[in-house]
Amino acid sequence: MENESESNIQFIPCLKWVKRGVANPNPEKVQLSKDELVQIIKDTKEKLKIKEGEGNGDIETQPTTSKASTDEFNFETYDMDDDGNPAYALGIHSLAELPTEDAENHFSESDDSEKEDDLIKPSDNLILVGRVSGDASVLEVWVFNEETESLYVHHDFFLPEFPLCLEWLNYEPNHPSGNYCAIGSMGSVIEVWDIDIINCIEPAFRLGTTGISKKKRDRVGHTDAVLALAWNKNFEHVLASGSVDKSILLWDMETQKPNTTINVFDEKVQCLEWHRFEGQTLLAGGCDEKARVFDCRNPENHQTWNLNGEAERLTWNPLEPFSFVSGTNKGFIECFDCRKGQLWSVQAHEKEVTGLSISGQCPGLLVTASPDETVKTWDFNLTNAPILVNEREFKLGNIHCLELCPDSPFTLAAGGDKKSNNFCVFDLQNIDPVKAVFSSRQLLQLISDENIKVEESNEDNKQM
Repeated sequence: MENESESNIQFIPCLKWVKRGVANPNPEKVQLSKDELVQIIKDTKEKLKIKEGEGNGDIETQPTTSKASTDEFNFETYDMDDDGNPAYALGIHSLAELPTEDAENHFSESDDSEKEDDLIKPSDNLILVGRVSGDASVLEVWVFNEETESLYVHHDFFLPEFPLCLEWLNYEPNHPSGNYCAIGSMGSVIEVWDIDIINCIEPAFRLGTTGISKKKRDRVGHTDAVLALAWNKNFEHVLASGSVDKSILLWDMETQKPNTTINVFDEKVQCLEWHRFEGQTLLAGGCDEKARVFDCRNPENHQTWNLNGEAERLTWNPLEPFSFVSGTNKGFIECFDCRKGQLWSVQAHEKEVTGLSISGQCPGLLVTASPDETVKTWDFNLTNAPILVNEREFKLGNIHCLELCPDSPFTLAAGGDKKSNNFCVFDLQNIDPVKAVFSSRQLLQLISDENIKVEESNEDNKQM
């Protein structure tokens, strides 16, 4: 019965909103020829052999990691079958088990790319959702339209590893700006998928490689699971990653190699976020109960603050450029000013803070979530401790992730572990106390980072 229960696990470990207008209105649909399908099946079988070889000692030895607090889901053995052998994601198994000679019988030339549901409107937001379903790991691309209140899965991708974090970016080497999702997983290699392509079975590119002694291939990148990703909007070829191996890597995606390695953490690195305007400034936190702000031109030059617990979530305040808020495994949310230190600290939840989001449009709106199954809405500022406005159970089970929509200040998405209901999108204005507190606030006009930087530059010129 226990194995059957484990195989029926359904939960969402990570999600990410995508701004309106960046997706291709008519995503490209991959159409494979019969010969291409046969070749893919052969390649997949070869990859599976390599994976099995890695499990039998052909891969460089990886350090043993401590058991995570979330091991109630058996993260340590998620990729093993009942006999202790590797059992990789359903996407690989499905292809590997398909007889090559029967590929023609499984091939369909039907093309329904003209379906209306395939079209993405300018008023649509995408939501990238990492889902674990039994032994399968999937990246789902949801479409949400606030005007029509529609919400549905547009397309999805089978993943070879358990997803732990997602980051949206528009960069691929030697390509025009696009619509991509970087995925950090239980594996050490970061995959970047083109989400403007339907039926894609391979990422656009990868960051990192595992080391295999038989092939004399050296390892590049992390040596353990990737827990955090942050794309630098000011320097679009730069992606930061944090890992169980206690390091932060700054990847040059043009060369697909790490340009800088930061090794100052004493424990796993779980949180990363670049400053919105200062492209060299990186906020980071981890299990050593510290938050750090790095000047990545000289990573040794960094500020450090002690936290009340391990850093589960960190986020810059989008309306106050010198401040950030942390959420810890002890349920505390804490606000810091880089010039002054800690401003306030409040125990927000009984368990760890797994969701933390600040509105960039509605001043004072802060939302948190936790495996205690609650979502809480707060009214906060830099001077006083936040005031709890509302506490609500969304009946998602243990909540693992939460984020406010970048285009709609009161719309949030959250993911949990309840099998029958583990994902929702919700308008906080439907909660009367929230509406009463925030409806009178003057919403800030959405403008691009580029426009803000131009305005700041003009002000500097006036002062000179």
